Amino acid sequence: MEIKVRIPEAIKAHVDRPDLDIESLVLDLLISELKLDPDTEVKAHAELAAKFLEEGLKMIDRDPVQACEKLYKAAEEAVKAITLRQLSDITRRVRERGRWRTDDFFEAVSELRRVYGDNIRRWWDTAWNLHVWGFHEAKATRRYVEERIEDVKRLVEMVKGLEG
Repeated sequence: MEIKVRIPEAIKAHVDRPDLDIESLVLDLLISELKLDPDTEVKAHAELAAKFLEEGLKMIDRDPVQACEKLYKAAEEAVKAITLRQLSDITRRVRERGRWRTDDFFEAVSELRRVYGDNIRRWWDTAWNLHVWGFHEAKATRRYVEERIEDVKRLVEMVKGLEG
């Protein structure tokens, strides 16, 4: 389902930033407000992870910097889904706060490493590198992104086994 929302001009100036992902923010707010069951929440994050991965892959040739951010967002959504299934302490803290913070992702990946092994940490580190060096520092080239795609794909693929 696609829903269009008109944002008032007074707010638009504050949200029209490349570092703010409205779609993820709205999803997190809806999940919180609707008090969705964990299966639905995992499915929603998994769907968004797959969508961001697809969008990032399509952008590599024309805008590698933006591709980095889409790929990072795919990894972020994947970690959210995995965390929801595996780590009740972090999940509870995020729900109480109403949003995810950067330290939640790093803590989750450290904990998930005990379950899934060191690859999950490496895949997350790659995504974080794309976010910081590729997007915020705007140093990404097509080749830079292409060399890191597989790590993000692997992280997103982990989520497929969690749905349902």
